[in-house]
Amino acid sequence: MVHLSGAPVAGARWTRTRKRLLRSSRIGSTSALVNAMVAAADPPRVLLSASAIGWYGDTGARAVDESAPAGLGFLAALVRDWEAAAQPAAAAGIRVVYLRSGLVLSRRGGMLSPLLPVFRLGLGARIGPGTQYMSWISMADYLRAVRFLLDQPDMSGPVNMTAPNPATNAEFTRALAAAVRRPALLAVPASAVRFALGELSRELLGSSRVLPSRLLAAGFSFDYPEIEPALAAAVRP
Repeated sequence: MVHLSGAPVAGARWTRTRKRLLRSSRIGSTSALVNAMVAAADPPRVLLSASAIGWYGDTGARAVDESAPAGLGFLAALVRDWEAAAQPAAAAGIRVVYLRSGLVLSRRGGMLSPLLPVFRLGLGARIGPGTQYMSWISMADYLRAVRFLLDQPDMSGPVNMTAPNPATNAEFTRALAAAVRRPALLAVPASAVRFALGELSRELLGSSRVLPSRLLAAGFSFDYPEIEPALAAAVRP
């Protein structure tokens, strides 16, 4: 069974109400599903449960993999509790994999969808210093990795769903501009991001350099390990 649930993290400012929604849409749904699985007469043998690389917090320039401890902040605490909600399934003998997903590149949703119209107008911009890392994965590789993990009976626990080459925000901006064949000469100051988004701004200005060590060790091969061809493929109609 594959369980993907959760309101968009960047959908709105992190008010108290929004934080409650982010938690309930993840933790509540996971708990309900796990309780039903554990109570079933013939439960599924495997649960691939959504999680996120927010677990690691701001990693700066330091690369981390699944062996790294939880970071600090609201999102790290949210992911910790989200994964904990699936642990009763593991205790009941169900194989549980936590899909710690990075930014999934798809023109139909996620982070990329609202950026495309802006970049196609030539208004694409670097965010803050541009040196912060963004850990991403193409939609094609994400779906292939999910199928791969379903068929790996020895894989359980956290698995980073990220491409092996995280990009800085400046690299991402240049690659997306090239993919839509428009310039991206602007920059949004960090102070403006903080003013507009409040606590959520930490996720845009923070750095997340997360590597898929367990997928690579298990023999998974990425079709899109580099940001430029991944974005070029993502924006094609």
